Amino acid sequence: MATPLPKFCNFPLIQTKLEKQVSVLMVGNAERREQINQPTAKILPYVRPYRREIIYTTIAVLIAVGINLYLPYLMRLVIDGLTDQALDHAQLFTLLLRYLLFGLVAVIFSRLLRKIPLKLSHKAEYHLRKDIFAHLTRLDSSYFRTQRTGDLMTRLSSDINMVRDAIGQGILQGVRTIVVLVFALIVMLLTDRQLALIVYSLYIPMVIIFFLILRIMRRRQKELQEQVSELSSFSQESFSGIRCLKGFALEERRNQQFDGLNQGLIRKNMLMQATRQSLWPFMAFWFGVGMILILNVGGRRIIAGELTLGTLTQFIQYLLYMQWPLLALSWTSSLYQRGVVSWSRVRSMLDAKPNLTDPDIPITEPLSHHDIEFKEVSLEIDDRKLIDQLSLIIPTGTTLGVTGPTGCGKSLLTALTARLVDPTKGEITLGGVPLQKLPLQIIRKKMGCALQEPILFSKTLEHNLTFGLTKNEPDTLSWAIDAAHLTNEIEGFPEGLQTLLGERGVTLSGGQRQRTAIARAIARRPEILILDDVLSAVDTQTEAAIMQKLKPIMDQRTTLFISHRISTLRYADRIIVIENGRITQQGTHQELLAQSGYYAELDLQQNLQRKMEGKA
Repeated sequence: MATPLPKFCNFPLIQTKLEKQVSVLMVGNAERREQINQPTAKILPYVRPYRREIIYTTIAVLIAVGINLYLPYLMRLVIDGLTDQALDHAQLFTLLLRYLLFGLVAVIFSRLLRKIPLKLSHKAEYHLRKDIFAHLTRLDSSYFRTQRTGDLMTRLSSDINMVRDAIGQGILQGVRTIVVLVFALIVMLLTDRQLALIVYSLYIPMVIIFFLILRIMRRRQKELQEQVSELSSFSQESFSGIRCLKGFALEERRNQQFDGLNQGLIRKNMLMQATRQSLWPFMAFWFGVGMILILNVGGRRIIAGELTLGTLTQFIQYLLYMQWPLLALSWTSSLYQRGVVSWSRVRSMLDAKPNLTDPDIPITEPLSHHDIEFKEVSLEIDDRKLIDQLSLIIPTGTTLGVTGPTGCGKSLLTALTARLVDPTKGEITLGGVPLQKLPLQIIRKKMGCALQEPILFSKTLEHNLTFGLTKNEPDTLSWAIDAAHLTNEIEGFPEGLQTLLGERGVTLSGGQRQRTAIARAIARRPEILILDDVLSAVDTQTEAAIMQKLKPIMDQRTTLFISHRISTLRYADRIIVIENGRITQQGTHQELLAQSGYYAELDLQQNLQRKMEGKA
């Protein structure tokens, strides 16, 4: 059974050759996290805490709609009173003053019903984005191996924004539209049954066509969002690999590919807009038809003396008042469709489950020692056996050198040690306790790691060096910088520790990046130190200077030291050679040199290489 590679949480930036992931453990609200981890979780956990705001919005809508339905009735009294000459100046003034006061109250509550749901939606957006980020940092690298960074960024930005708009404007316009339609139809029915039935007869075909258009909108919105993600991923990969792109002089080809994706985005956007905008003229035309029918039937009845001019005016005002909510319904429905599509994309992230979790009953007692033992460990990934029946004991305080051909499983040994991945078979113990019975945070807090290709953040050098520390410790930082042989370089930077690094530390040389990773790892003063080919980008003189300072540090803790250089491996207490996932040789530097095999051959090759370089 294949075991996917997991993430590395609360551990300073492990990036093996088989995985490249940095994660930071962030914990959101416990109750909300439990809800979103359930497969049946919906958007409600992010809206339910704001029940009071929703109630206030509903009350504001009821009051605003009620007043707006009452105002045409006042207009009817004025028109019929003036037509019948039944109003004096005092009565007219009273009706007009009442109209003005109620209109002002309606404006106030209309303002409230816009403000409250929009504020609610931004709060929901904050918690949703926070929980998604925390959830993503919990996931294993097996998830990220199947996802594109640009797509994840699109979901964290534009998709969440669309969900926010669907919540805010959806609640605002949704509640308002329902209340307006229900109450307006009731009032119209009470005002004049015949004219109300005309409006009802227009609604049925309008609603049918309306929902047919919405189905098309949902499909096209999904295609549009996928195209946006495709464009974002393409841009992210282009900028991340700009050196490779320029090295092969592929700018023109890449621009043409981007132009094709961009044109596809425009086409899908235009299709979506064409579908969305078709709702407005359709509904406007339907209102025009309704107005003609009402004026025709109402006018005939006024001529026949069966209807007053005030009543017809009141009815027309109701129809006009319903026009905006119904037109807004097309816009709200568009927001809803986009929100549904975006929420489904967001939910796919929230539904992903980490493969590595803490045990149900973890062992939290302090460990008496830090011996690491591999008991017949095997590991398969994607149906490939990468570690095969490996048994090994690393006593506390031992420096273990690890070497072997490329792809033999050296880096996987560190991943298994830090429980970045669980073995398919066998067991690994730390301090005599199986790793699967220890909390992940405890395991990884005991470790510091530096790799051949470390990830550095686009922050200051100081930020990167102190990334694994919980508080500012200037003395520790200076000690780590000196041990990693970085002091001279930092003093040469105009901004010193405040030097801003480019993305992934691109402004530093390969050797400087590796030494920054070494300093970051040892600054934590971990019980277990993992150094994975960290000196491959430095010259032999710098290597020797670094190893002279690292040796006392390595002697004080358990160290896994992976390297292809014999000149660094000789500092290890014991050395193992891994080939095809198995330990084929082990012993001290001198013992392995005396044996025939990979280690002696590697030493011979490197000696010949040094001699040839000396002659050159």
